[in-house]
Amino acid sequence: MSRPLSRALRTAVASAAFAALGAVSALQAGTTTVFAAASLKNAMDEIAADYKAETGNEILPSYAGSSKLARQIQQGAPAQIFISANPGWMDTLEKDGLLVDGTRVDLLLNSIVLIAGPGASADLSVKIGPDTDLATLLGDGRLAMALVDAVPAGIYGKAALSSLGLWDSVEPKVAQADNVRAALRLVGSGEAPMGIVYATDAAADPQVRVLDTFPADSHPAIVYPAAILKDGDSDQTRAVFAYLTSDAARAVFKAHGFGIAGE
Repeated sequence: MSRPLSRALRTAVASAAFAALGAVSALQAGTTTVFAAASLKNAMDEIAADYKAETGNEILPSYAGSSKLARQIQQGAPAQIFISANPGWMDTLEKDGLLVDGTRVDLLLNSIVLIAGPGASADLSVKIGPDTDLATLLGDGRLAMALVDAVPAGIYGKAALSSLGLWDSVEPKVAQADNVRAALRLVGSGEAPMGIVYATDAAADPQVRVLDTFPADSHPAIVYPAAILKDGDSDQTRAVFAYLTSDAARAVFKAHGFGIAGE
């Protein structure tokens, strides 16, 4: 006699079935899910709206730190396209065989900046270099950064501070956030007096101002690769991917402060 399924197993089977049904329904409804680094939110929201107006089909962006999104993809999350803020996480998925061969492209470029919040003195001026005493400038406050060992913006920020010889003095004052937008909110809300974010994030929040841009040679080049995920490959996905790499989408990305890889 066969043994009845345990409650946990029944739940797991049901969850998998609903996930599969959801993915199929999304495809039937003309919706393509794009896992995109949190720093892409403003630009991707605009691109998604433009695409729907032009085609009637939907791009459904899902935003988080690139590391979190990559892990979700590894665990089978139903996404069709991935845009990472760091080549390393795309490398990981490629090694895992999760990308459609030949679709990976370097899409965008960015830079990282030191920002101050609304409580900063209007005459505060900082020039980033080996002699910058960030620890003293912070006083009792914290330096907001995305997770420095996992999220690309945090990784780049830590690399820049380390390259300039500033990391050891600043590390005890770092307040780590789940992603770069969360770090931006800490500064914009006044919870942290300063932070390190992408230039594009700083431009998106009127509550913060840029104190200085980190030297390009103080950290690895900030490149956003994009690719189609093997489990989400379809004509519909390829149409969306073509749009994301089109001149129309590039114009939107540029309007939000991103550089275009290869230009």
